[in-house]
Amino acid sequence: MPGSERILFIAAEASPFVKVGGLGDVAGTLPHVLRGPDVDLRMALPLHPQIQRDRYRLEKVAQIDVPSAGGAVPAEVYLTSVEDLPVYLIASPLIPESGPIYSTDSSRDGPKFVHFCLAVLALAGATGWHPDLIHAHDWHTAAALYALELRRAAVPALARTASLLTVHNLPYHGEGVSAALANFGLPPAVGSPLPWWAQDRPLALGLLAADHVNTVSPGYAAEMMTEEFGAGLDGFLRQHKAGRVTGILNGLDMADWDPASDKALAANYDRKNLKAKRANKTALQQEARLPASPDVPMFGIVSRMDEQKGIDLAVEGLRLVRDRDWQAVILGTGNPEIEAAAISLAEQNPDRVKVWIDFNADLGRRIYGGADAFLIPSRYEPCGLTQMISMRYGTVPVARAVGGLKDTIRDFSAGGESTGFLFQNPSPFETADTIRRTIDVYSDQRRWRGLQLRGMKQDFSWGTSAEAYLSLYRSLIANRREGI
Repeated sequence: MPGSERILFIAAEASPFVKVGGLGDVAGTLPHVLRGPDVDLRMALPLHPQIQRDRYRLEKVAQIDVPSAGGAVPAEVYLTSVEDLPVYLIASPLIPESGPIYSTDSSRDGPKFVHFCLAVLALAGATGWHPDLIHAHDWHTAAALYALELRRAAVPALARTASLLTVHNLPYHGEGVSAALANFGLPPAVGSPLPWWAQDRPLALGLLAADHVNTVSPGYAAEMMTEEFGAGLDGFLRQHKAGRVTGILNGLDMADWDPASDKALAANYDRKNLKAKRANKTALQQEARLPASPDVPMFGIVSRMDEQKGIDLAVEGLRLVRDRDWQAVILGTGNPEIEAAAISLAEQNPDRVKVWIDFNADLGRRIYGGADAFLIPSRYEPCGLTQMISMRYGTVPVARAVGGLKDTIRDFSAGGESTGFLFQNPSPFETADTIRRTIDVYSDQRRWRGLQLRGMKQDFSWGTSAEAYLSLYRSLIANRREGI
């Protein structure tokens, strides 16, 4: 693509290759939307063992030796494509042959991701394709931007390469990765504006080095500047990144998440045929072995079970609403204590609650299609796709007013523009009060149907957000070329 901007999009995961969480959805969709006649965008991923190599035609295009304190560590670069999107898959001897994509101990992940970051930088010399901008995501790829800033003078091909870091989850700094950074020649940023404790953490180093920082909703961009949500980096961001932090809302793959064609559902439906949604509730009640009660509101949860997602608030909130009729279906895995609390709720309320401690994509879709309302009581939520999916499926979100949740949901108090229910404080009592408010409105099916239809009408496609990303790319590239 002569004359086009060259973008290298790097991430730890991306569907369809490998997907663990929301990043996999974003990285699997956004590059396809951004790539076009004037945008030569390519993606780079680690060649995780979970990637099914026989599904893709892999062409070895480079062999890279990454210097380290113990000698050069090789990386093999393979090129493939998905729907005309070129993808570099980087194999490393530091990637374990088995085990999860992400360890619970980030120090164990440090060597493979730091090695990946430096191999990515070497792609320019190894392939002859020189990016105008490198777009990295979270701590796993942030070291690439730090290395870029340290080594510009030594690599002429990267001298004017702009950099963008997208933060999907600020509290995950990559703590414990300092040894891997040092082994590959990336020193702490001693004397920099970073807090002393953050000077050897990949995410903080990426924030320091990046030409621009963005996150996945305007609400979270503002929250990152506050003590409550800033994960200890709010002061640095306010003082040293002012004007260089923005929020661009994530989008949703509207074709993939479509109740009119979703094969996991018992019955397909859309805004014009919303009554057909009832069959999914009946089927879900049967699957959960709960009473087939069409008039009792059913709350759904599909989530990681951790403190961030506030699942403990949902469990305790439901426990407090003893005076109303309701059902709940909960799907997820994570913190053993939160799992145990959810199981206990189900054991004490077998006619109300079903819990699956599992990751089951099709069951998750059946919950989106069958539940009446979705509980999302997050303590913080950079963007969230759950609320977008639930609205797309006519399932009313009940969420805490943080980050992307408050950017995408309008509380019932907004009247004719409302799409769900919001509450302010991370409290089981406030969660319970909002559950009661939801049940009250559910009893008036005319008002409930209005919430469903307005939610289903929302356009969460990537179009507007993609334009914002392209505009940001071009601005950053121009600034680098002009030496700004």
